[in-house]
Amino acid sequence: MEMELVIIYIFDLFGTCIFAITGAVKAVRLKLDILGVVVFACTVGCGGGMFRDMLIGATPVAALSNSTYISTCVITGLLVFFLAPKFVGKWRVILFADSLGLGVFTALGVAKAALYGIGPVGQLLCGVISAVGGGMVRDIMSRSVPIVLTSDFYATASLIGGIIYLILELTNLGVFTKFVIASMVVFLLRVLAIKYRFHLPVADTALPVDDHLTLQR
Repeated sequence: MEMELVIIYIFDLFGTCIFAITGAVKAVRLKLDILGVVVFACTVGCGGGMFRDMLIGATPVAALSNSTYISTCVITGLLVFFLAPKFVGKWRVILFADSLGLGVFTALGVAKAALYGIGPVGQLLCGVISAVGGGMVRDIMSRSVPIVLTSDFYATASLIGGIIYLILELTNLGVFTKFVIASMVVFLLRVLAIKYRFHLPVADTALPVDDHLTLQR
């Protein structure tokens, strides 16, 4: 059990750092000030994990009980802000990093939910929420429709990775091995989706896109 907790902690910090980078880069691209960059880094880096911990009853949530998480996000946000030209010009690399973070947080969410006695369906839900929660808040803060709700192959990759992790739970593989396999499945699915433009179908209507999501009478 102790080894599982250590592995989960290491992966959690790793995923937090990756997502903090993507959040900070998004803020820089939106021309936000230094505080905005740090806030976006913290929101994306810790948001999904906080949602997950609240759902499974792991309170106070890790991001608040352990200052390492917030500190990691703040430092990452500041580094991105001061080294902005090196990050912003490599958005494709950032997308790949985000894909890796998606995989790590998916496996992490499933594994941590299992430790708290949550059933398979709940574990799967926690895996997806852990992976996409911070990004959803980021998109809402930047006044755009969350990527998870669009046709982009994002939450679907997380869902498949979560199912893979649940299947691996039935084997005798070690925790680290299960983490790596599930994370890589999500990562590869997401990278392939970016490269070949995979997406889920949307309703075919003649109506124009309503950016404000208002109901028409």
